[in-house]
Amino acid sequence: MKILVIGASGTLGRAVCAALEPRHTLLRAGRQGADLQVDLRDADRIEAMYEAIGPLDAVVVTAGKVHFGPLAQIDAAQWAIGLQDKLMGQVQLVQRGLARLRDGGSFTLTSGLLNDEPIRQGASAAMVNGALEGFVRAAALELPRGLRINLVSPTLLTESREAYAAFFPGTLTMDAAQVAQGYVRSVEGGDTGRVYRMGWSRER
Repeated sequence: MKILVIGASGTLGRAVCAALEPRHTLLRAGRQGADLQVDLRDADRIEAMYEAIGPLDAVVVTAGKVHFGPLAQIDAAQWAIGLQDKLMGQVQLVQRGLARLRDGGSFTLTSGLLNDEPIRQGASAAMVNGALEGFVRAAALELPRGLRINLVSPTLLTESREAYAAFFPGTLTMDAAQVAQGYVRSVEGGDTGRVYRMGWSRER
């Protein structure tokens, strides 16, 4: 398959590329450090990227920014970071990518556990992640030509534990290479409308 990986230079993106590359042709995209430059907040740049690379078999997104901060102090511009980047950036990648995917192709988006396992200062991330879950389930009902869409919702990465553990007390971590298997399942499997919870469960 010819697969576009957006966010390919990040910790998770690199692990996803390593898991897929032995069997597929990858195109790497991101804000920096990638073959293709794209800004998820800019629909015109998303369109230009798709136009430049031609037909694809899959699009994988491991990118998306959100703001973390005390609820009472989050202003409109800070809410907009997650809404315009992680949420609408991924939505735009799907909408504008519909005509770019070959029959039977797939989209794999990324959320996270915070909409079900919230943390202090994580209201924006929780809101965006919940919206992404709803979008993926609804979009799966309307995709044409056998196209598929799934969402990977990872726990805190082991590689990021040192930097973020204080914000995630008691949260189990998972290696990026293990989380990457959720993306492999989405790309190479037959599911659609699924949320793959990697390293955590809704069960209490």
